[in-house]
Amino acid sequence: MITITLQHDPDGWIESFCASGHAGYAADGPDIICAAVSVLAQTAIGSLQELAGIDPPRQLENGLIRFGLPQRAGLAASQIQTATILMQSLIIGCKQIQASYGSRYIRFRHRQDQGGPAR
Repeated sequence: MITITLQHDPDGWIESFCASGHAGYAADGPDIICAAVSVLAQTAIGSLQELAGIDPPRQLENGLIRFGLPQRAGLAASQIQTATILMQSLIIGCKQIQASYGSRYIRFRHRQDQGGPAR
């Protein structure tokens, strides 16, 4: 199963995205669910770089894609707007995959900064 963890600040800004694990839909190489989530996440990283001018710190390994966003205070309004849209698009894409193939392959976890509970 792929676990997608989104870390939010108290205002809802997505501070980080992490997709870990393997869906188990097929063997690791030809697993279309793993491939789809990987493409969405890597496209989000590339789009943050190209469209928002944000080069997020990231970790890309077998079964793990993780990246973070800077705090909003250090960004221009246009960067905040673009990053928000890109991150929402990433989440929508992952939720559409989950809706198509089932929650046994993808699950979401939301965490909030400052001791907020995971949902």
